Amino acid sequence: MTTTDAIAAPVAPPSPTALSWSVDNCTLGRAMAILGERWTVVVLREVFLGVRRFDDIRRHAGVPRQVLTTRLATLVEEGLLQRVPYRESGTRTRHEYRLTAKGLELQPILLAITQWGDRHLADPDGPPTTFVHRECEQPVHVEVHCAAGHHVDDPRQVATRPGPGVKAFTET
Repeated sequence: MTTTDAIAAPVAPPSPTALSWSVDNCTLGRAMAILGERWTVVVLREVFLGVRRFDDIRRHAGVPRQVLTTRLATLVEEGLLQRVPYRESGTRTRHEYRLTAKGLELQPILLAITQWGDRHLADPDGPPTTFVHRECEQPVHVEVHCAAGHHVDDPRQVATRPGPGVKAFTET
């Protein structure tokens, strides 16, 4: 066998730079600790759709009573929803749940998840709901743009860099 016949050993790809920083303070992880459970997102969907009262949310979304109680308490504690009292004639005071400014900021996230679901999980007839701009009735969709205004349509065009709160990764 000659040296030209030798097969070069495969070269290992370089380690991802992300392995050099810690994920202990990752804001995505922190956000998912609040939002990452199915019923939490379903409750938020209901409130965004205008369904704000406990029994209405429970009936419309099919959320078990105790699960709904827990999820609403968490969303209020995290400042995404606020409890607003109401009282119908002849009944005790109850509460409805309204989005706070912090909660309203979740709309693009929920729209992006819905957009993905519409593309990959809708029934053959199409998605069950559409979201439109109130002013012109045209469909709303989520797009990614950089701060310079460039449209980013390929996830591979996005790179991760350490931010100001980065901490070094240390193995335990």
